[in-house]
Amino acid sequence: MKNTYDIVIIGAGAAGLSAALEAYDEQLNILIIEREKTFGGILNQCIHNGFGLHVFKEELTGPEYAQKLIDLVLEKDIDYLLDTTVLDISKDEFFKIKATNIEHGEMIITSKSVVLTTGCYERARGHVDIPGDRPKGIMTAGSAQRYLNIDGYLVGKKVFILGSGDIGLIMARRMTLEGAKVLGVAELMPFSNGLTRNIVQCLNDYDIPLYLSHTIKQIIGKDSIEKVIIQQVDQNRNFIEDTEKAFEVDTLLLSIGLIPDIKLFDALNIDIDPLTKSAIVNQKLETSISGLYACGNALHVHDLVDDVTIESKKAGKNAKAYVLNSTSMNKIQIPVKFDQHIRYVVPQMIDYNQIDEAFDILFRSTQKHDVFKLMIKQGDQIIKRKTLKYVAPAEMQKIRIEPSDLINTLPLEIMIEEA
Repeated sequence: MKNTYDIVIIGAGAAGLSAALEAYDEQLNILIIEREKTFGGILNQCIHNGFGLHVFKEELTGPEYAQKLIDLVLEKDIDYLLDTTVLDISKDEFFKIKATNIEHGEMIITSKSVVLTTGCYERARGHVDIPGDRPKGIMTAGSAQRYLNIDGYLVGKKVFILGSGDIGLIMARRMTLEGAKVLGVAELMPFSNGLTRNIVQCLNDYDIPLYLSHTIKQIIGKDSIEKVIIQQVDQNRNFIEDTEKAFEVDTLLLSIGLIPDIKLFDALNIDIDPLTKSAIVNQKLETSISGLYACGNALHVHDLVDDVTIESKKAGKNAKAYVLNSTSMNKIQIPVKFDQHIRYVVPQMIDYNQIDEAFDILFRSTQKHDVFKLMIKQGDQIIKRKTLKYVAPAEMQKIRIEPSDLINTLPLEIMIEEA
């Protein structure tokens, strides 16, 4: 293998494979590094369908979606290292990636550009305060999905799920189809954190109750989990008296959120967004370090894998342009600000010197809205308006910005227009 590349892509799930395909150019040497023994990432354990409608114009399972991307990457004869762990990234003139595997031992790979596509990880019990014992039988929904779909092991027969994230909803259906009894799903918020289609197809179609504004008050069990007690909470998340419900269970699955996996940024002095818990990027998906890009669930958690592919293709395209265009330019960073009705935005910055095409600003609302009237201002001038219907926090929204929309270098302010 070579030790010098133009672009190194870290991660070979949907994001990494998509970025590699778009970055491909006969003039460039590209390397994909993946810590698992196979391509595909989390898609390999997502055996349900519903993937690919936007990208491939057909409904696919996770493994089928991954295989389409894998086949395209292999056709390009792009270099790759599987079963390889990246230990560190640093940058002087070029990026230096320290990695290790059994075949080559520890190695240093130099690259002009890096695209981070390492995905995300699940919040576990340690991320939330759940009083009670610590018996076996408690795990994340994603772990249960891997045990069942990859290893063929049903983790329990009497199941309760905390959190209404999409993986938890999908596992409610999957466990039911395998003969387990899913007793319910508790969600702390007054709305679900999963897609509406998953609420309907995974809970409603199987008569699995969803307890909104509820959380677990106590876990009971010495060696193995025996019972969970849930209780309703008010708008301040305080327990409401006399609303306890007890369920006898042998398994508790946690679907309480995902966090971008950006540990490799620890050694780099990059700007981090405390809301997304990942890098601050501009409209090119470039971080505060030139030539370093982030995309997919390593940047922010997406609703659909199709959206991961679409975004990651942009990162690959921009990394390629960065390498091929060796001329560096000064950045004029315009921050994107927002009001209390919006949870976060991506990108968080606009590089005024790189506005050469239209781009999307993605955002999530803080609560449900039947009608969501947005306006974007620069200074005192309104540059864009858009009306959205049936907006929910679980579903990503976007607004397109044309180069001609920007009138100066003042911050963009996104806010809801009150009726």
